Amino acid sequence: MTGRSGSPSVAGLSPMGEPLTGLGHEDGPLLRRRPPFGLIAAAALAASIALLPLAYLVIRVTEAGPGRLLAVLTRLRTWEVAATSVGLALAVAATAVVLGSMSAWLVARSALPATRLWAVALVLPLAMPTYVIAYAFVAAIPGVQGFAAAWLVLTLCTTPYVALPVLAALRSVDATVEEVARSCGASAWVVAHRITWPQVRPAVGAGALLVGLYVLSDFGAVSILRVDTFTRAIYTSYRAGFDRSSAAILAAFLVVLALVLVWLEARFTGQRGPVRGGSGVPRPPMPMPRRWLTPLAVLPLAAPLILAIGLPVAVLVSRTFAVDTGPVWSAVARATVHTLGAGALGMSAALLLAVPVGILLGRYRVRGSRFIASGVLATHALPGVVVGLALVLLGVTLMRPVYQTLVMLALAYGVLFMAKAVGSVRAGVERVPWVLEEVARSQGCTPREVWRRVTLPIAAPGVVAGAVLVLLTVMKELPATLLLRPTGFDTLATQIWSRSEVVQYGAAAPYALALVCVAVLPAWWLSIAASARGTDGRSGVGRG
Repeated sequence: MTGRSGSPSVAGLSPMGEPLTGLGHEDGPLLRRRPPFGLIAAAALAASIALLPLAYLVIRVTEAGPGRLLAVLTRLRTWEVAATSVGLALAVAATAVVLGSMSAWLVARSALPATRLWAVALVLPLAMPTYVIAYAFVAAIPGVQGFAAAWLVLTLCTTPYVALPVLAALRSVDATVEEVARSCGASAWVVAHRITWPQVRPAVGAGALLVGLYVLSDFGAVSILRVDTFTRAIYTSYRAGFDRSSAAILAAFLVVLALVLVWLEARFTGQRGPVRGGSGVPRPPMPMPRRWLTPLAVLPLAAPLILAIGLPVAVLVSRTFAVDTGPVWSAVARATVHTLGAGALGMSAALLLAVPVGILLGRYRVRGSRFIASGVLATHALPGVVVGLALVLLGVTLMRPVYQTLVMLALAYGVLFMAKAVGSVRAGVERVPWVLEEVARSQGCTPREVWRRVTLPIAAPGVVAGAVLVLLTVMKELPATLLLRPTGFDTLATQIWSRSEVVQYGAAAPYALALVCVAVLPAWWLSIAASARGTDGRSGVGRG
């Protein structure tokens, strides 16, 4: 989705970290044709469902009254929490931008040995939940906590959100333009600053936005490391005193901060497409000679992987098998089944909401599509604890029959991860040249046959990648699951949380190790797909 100044937004990145692409059919007849009424109605319904928690949160804040609102907003504690949340988001985003950009440049522009393997490894930290890495640090170094520890843990987890779109953008730069500038006497710095950077800047801005939103929404790591951010304050306010009004006001404050980040990203990145040196396929740049590579140069690649994957796995294995954990494995197996079931449930709910929206945005131009796109983006800016709290308040008042059931949990997952699925569906649909569909129609195929025989086979890989990304994210989701899970429905994430909260790190290790083993498979598949797409000459081609 590129509704904000044309820059790739949170929902405007494909699951592979690329800007959504348009392959030359932007002005085709399908985009000018009126979409079916059923598709418009389904997309509008999906957007309305996605905005339901936000709307109800606004209602709850309004019901609290101006006096209560003023009392919460004038507390010194509220602004201390706000300063911590914003400071942590900015610090992590700045560090992730530096590390992610350096890593992407090394993979895209250097003669690094095993470049394909390094490109795959860039994605693997996404398999490690922040609370698992935080647990590993606390278990390995007793007493570690605070802002610095949270900054390190969240940086390790979020660097791929910058590295992947920047890598795709660097691979899309036409080397011919850079070489022409060099032949005219421009230095390497001038070429990088005036030619390469403007083309990479939207990807950097989109990645930084993703990191900032991720940090604002993180709950597990900051809770384990005892850092008072908005998510922890909201959960504590709700759990400790069941103070619905204060929790709702803090949640609304957090949503406003997230939307401010979205606005800043749009202002920063602007609109800039790839600069081409001709009408043919862009020629990749020559890699930097290997003699310039030193052990120090690959630190941006190696160090985050060691700290984000190597250290946690070593701690989990040692803690798991340090004592007799035989009786625990039956509980681990049950939690694993629940985790996979929750992942499938969330993936299905997100796709059910996302398919009509993705098709509408990718195939047609209609009035109201901007509103639907903005609604989807707003849901992506909602932290899990905010959606969970809003649905709790909604469930105990208007939806009591489904409160604390799998239906409510599926609704939460669908709202939280709909934007990821919309991005994949739209990217997949936009990859289908409209000419193929018109030819099929001219041969007498019905719209249903065109969709089944032409559109779906071409769009399917992108949709599947988005589904796998949603599955991976749902399995790691903690705050919404804590607030909305049915009684007795314990996932691996909730089991890790419940044991870490009472400092039972040895008991939490088997569950954390099982979660890593379950999550690494979809993360590995996504990394392979990202690397393959990055080498087939298509990544990064599009509107930027």
